Amino acid sequence: MSRLNSLRSRFVDAPDSLGAKARARRWHWFAQRFPDLSEMSVIDLGGTVSAWLRAPVRPARVRVVNLEKPPTDLPDWVRADVADACDLPREIRAEGYDLVFSNAVIEHVGGHLRRQLFADAVHELADRHWVQTPYRYFPVEPHFLFPGFQYLPIAARTALLRRWPLVHTPTSDREAARTIVMEVELLSITEMRHYFPSSQIHYERLGGLVKSVIAMKEKAG
Repeated sequence: MSRLNSLRSRFVDAPDSLGAKARARRWHWFAQRFPDLSEMSVIDLGGTVSAWLRAPVRPARVRVVNLEKPPTDLPDWVRADVADACDLPREIRAEGYDLVFSNAVIEHVGGHLRRQLFADAVHELADRHWVQTPYRYFPVEPHFLFPGFQYLPIAARTALLRRWPLVHTPTSDREAARTIVMEVELLSITEMRHYFPSSQIHYERLGGLVKSVIAMKEKAG
């Protein structure tokens, strides 16, 4: 492992990294906001089963919806479906849920119209929700760990991605790199207020700067 790869682990991936500590704080905050979580049915749009198995919190039931195939060996409190969160099958939409959860997904769904469909699904599925996304104007782009990456032209981002070793999944292929770059569209606070007009907007900060934005609705009705 190169020194830069070790640096990514230190800041993001390792159990004692800054990223891991931030995730732990976020889980703690989430549990505080929804104190009856252990009795709730939660649908997670775009999450993973592994994240819930590692989480320090456990709802009564979790249904995970993701485009990737889930593991086959699931505990009895977790259900997983392969589906598009912007175009959910009727059987998923028809079931009742207490809370919609989504962590760092809405910036990946692809353009304004699909983000609106995603938000519409959040509002339809349950009265309460927690939708988190990295903030567009935080100085360091969180997916690629490069300062100001989100402001560069696509060609420059593509070239950087092919050479920058701090990305989660590096690739030297130009087409693959361009696709990865174009799949991430960070959101502003104004956009989050537009998609979630009746929600409370909360901020996760690092060094006094807004690092991520959370649209939250804590009470039903």
